[in-house]
Amino acid sequence: MSKHSCSNHTLRELEQIATRLRLRVVEMVAPTGQGYVQQGLGAADIFTALYFAEAKHDPANPTWPDRDRIFLTTAHNTAIFYATLAERGFFDTGRLPSYVDDGSALEINASERMGPFVEATCGSLGQGLSVAVGCAMAANRQRRPTRVYVILGDGEMQEGQVWEAAMLAGSLGLDNLCVLVDYNFLQCEGPMDTVATLEPLVAKMEAFGFAVQDIDGNDLGALLDAFAQARSTVGKPSFIKANTLVGRGVTSLEGQMFHQLRFPPEVAASARAELERLLACPNP
Repeated sequence: MSKHSCSNHTLRELEQIATRLRLRVVEMVAPTGQGYVQQGLGAADIFTALYFAEAKHDPANPTWPDRDRIFLTTAHNTAIFYATLAERGFFDTGRLPSYVDDGSALEINASERMGPFVEATCGSLGQGLSVAVGCAMAANRQRRPTRVYVILGDGEMQEGQVWEAAMLAGSLGLDNLCVLVDYNFLQCEGPMDTVATLEPLVAKMEAFGFAVQDIDGNDLGALLDAFAQARSTVGKPSFIKANTLVGRGVTSLEGQMFHQLRFPPEVAASARAELERLLACPNP
């Protein structure tokens, strides 16, 4: 059984999917008036490329043993995560309006309470890569074709456990592991370098034994090429530094460095209108 997600999507169709995901992020966060809008808008292309064009999985059979595993380790970035899962068919889109409601399974931090398509509860930043490394090791020992994908935050990479896991992955040559950092330069304390710089990040990951790439994370073509290169890499885990722009796709929000955006109704309405226009009249 093979369910490679992307066999029937053109690049233009993927761009439209990314716009729909951005619209869903806006609609999900608007009722609360604040949330992780900026990160979700910026990462929409990453989630589109991964869930609709790269990873093999089967929404009708989420426990399929040979599926690829995807770990969102910045587990608070759930608006884009849930929007993607629903759009891909893992659960009904009608559940999205319950996002962060009291008692809803669509919590601010994604957990396995949502279902088996959430591979691990990663609410404590820095732990997800360790779990993913274990999954990659297990897949190799079981001789499964499974690939393991990890979406890290750049601020999250200041956690020491990330580097311990990276050291092990490089030492073991886990070429079924692909680590992607959403490099948006934003964390809760402010711009990342005001807290602790990661640079030279690509050189550091290469020194840890990874095959490295540095790309525009808002360019779907570049993302697809990077994933293809990672798949063809033998003997090393892969690391993709995906540089993204917070607020991407909504003109008034692009580059606005707010970790948790205040989202008054008029701003949400303007963002929704702009994204709806893009869907109605896509660029030729």
